[in-house]
Amino acid sequence: MIARRGIQSPGPAARDQYILEGMSNMADPARAPLERFTYGDYRRWPDDERWELIDGMAWSMSPAPKRRHQSLAGTIFSDLANFLRAKPCKVYISPFDVLLPDGEEPDDDVDSVVQPDVVVFCDRSKLTEAGARGAPDLVVEILSPSTSKKDQHEKLSLYERHGVREYWVVDPGNRSIRVLHLGLDRRFDQGELRAPLDDESPIASRVLDGFAVDPKELFASMD
Repeated sequence: MIARRGIQSPGPAARDQYILEGMSNMADPARAPLERFTYGDYRRWPDDERWELIDGMAWSMSPAPKRRHQSLAGTIFSDLANFLRAKPCKVYISPFDVLLPDGEEPDDDVDSVVQPDVVVFCDRSKLTEAGARGAPDLVVEILSPSTSKKDQHEKLSLYERHGVREYWVVDPGNRSIRVLHLGLDRRFDQGELRAPLDDESPIASRVLDGFAVDPKELFASMD
């Protein structure tokens, strides 16, 4: 049974109470312990708090992203916005709520709500007044110390399960990009890892035909 606390969010106390283990290289975000939440809870929480729900678990999105993270997100968003001008697909930058339902349940019962750094929808019927409901066609997540494990494990699994067609994982620290594609078996492949120091050729999208990123220029934008 899903525990629902109305207008109360997990709050700072939950952050202090439960921190994920295994933080050898990257810190993991705090998450509220032993409680499961839905979008009905989430949308009543204070606007000055940022959370994501993954299978009912609340994950803190604090602290705010750093400058290099925002520079990369802004550059990728700008490149996509320019490419998609006059095309049917739409691109959005965080904060932008994406509900990922398991079936036909009402919005308030959906227990996975994420805010990808950059997201592209080609099916406009998935767009709502509040954000979007359903799998995006392309997701870009930019790693940070507080989100690295979640982006590469919990979110990767969530995106795969819900049918995200292409997933870009951008690592500012290592200046690398891994692009994963959803196969016919509805599983992500191992992904193509590109490090600009070793390979400066453009990184092309399979989902957005004709869209490519120059990795050297991309990472230069954060300096």
